[in-house]
Amino acid sequence: MAILNEHGQQISEDLNGWTPPDVPAHTSLTGRTVRLEPLQRQHAIPLFHEFSGADASMWTYLPLGPFEDAAGLGQLIGAMNHDRGSQPYAVLVDGEIYGFLSFLRIQADLGVLEIGWIVYSPRIQRSTVTTETIALLLRHAFNSGYRRVEWKCDSLNEASREAATRFGFAYEGTFRKATHYKGRNRDTAWFAMTDDDWVVQERMFAKWLSLENFDGDGQQRVRLADIR
Repeated sequence: MAILNEHGQQISEDLNGWTPPDVPAHTSLTGRTVRLEPLQRQHAIPLFHEFSGADASMWTYLPLGPFEDAAGLGQLIGAMNHDRGSQPYAVLVDGEIYGFLSFLRIQADLGVLEIGWIVYSPRIQRSTVTTETIALLLRHAFNSGYRRVEWKCDSLNEASREAATRFGFAYEGTFRKATHYKGRNRDTAWFAMTDDDWVVQERMFAKWLSLENFDGDGQQRVRLADIR
């Protein structure tokens, strides 16, 4: 909400004593259907086997993959952990690993970070697990004092755009020729959720993830989009 300063100019509201948060604790996060753990090199071998045989289209819109061997995946994991601006997480169900994703571009001084580098096994894509994974990371970010969580993707990646909208991120625009990868141009679509949005979205996630919303076969009774 804009207010007027002593010069009659519109300015944004005061931050009311907000102070920059620390970098989020890189710790395990546990939900009803999934557990997130800091991604380590030892996860490379089971991840590689999980991804082996999957349709190569899962890598089309990612700057990484596919990997020829577990060593290559391990090198990527090592690089992600050495990047001070990222915190990668392994996605585990009943102790088995099915994918990974990461906090990226962590800017503690601004209270801003991004969720990205999302790679799921086809066995959990479009499942309760993936929705709860995003909910856990959002809760962790906002509970850590962050004001804004971003989601970015290739503007042509319809699946990622739909997921961002379903999870409650607001579309903010497309940066044309923002970057390039795999020898291709990338126009980048920007989405974001703020701490104000999270006040409402957290309740939406909780209602959708409740046991009452699933039948005996684990099928949802009401869609998250309908709850929202």
